Amino acid sequence: MEYVYASLLLKTAGKEISEESVRRVLEAAGIDVDEVRVKALIAALSKIDIDRVLSTALALPSAPAAAPAAPSPQPVGEEKKAEEKEKKEEVSEEDLSAGLSALFG
Repeated sequence: MEYVYASLLLKTAGKEISEESVRRVLEAAGIDVDEVRVKALIAALSKIDIDRVLSTALALPSAPAAAPAAPSPQPVGEEKKAEEKEKKEEVSEEDLSAGLSALFG
């Protein structure tokens, strides 16, 4: 992962992403450089348009949003019953304060 970060740092700084520059960034960070990984990174990046990848990644949300559930068709009478049930489930502030006073005296 640090190899990719080094290449992104170089890209952000407007520097050339080469084996030598990646190696220098990694050494400056105190990382033991694996030459094979550096070569593989540079080879992989040569086939990629980093600007396009970054713009695509920034356009995507970090977590996919769940699709909203389609409302199930309910008859009008059942809809009113559901609303009344929700109102009954709501707890008033008085009920809450009574419950809290029972807990804390």
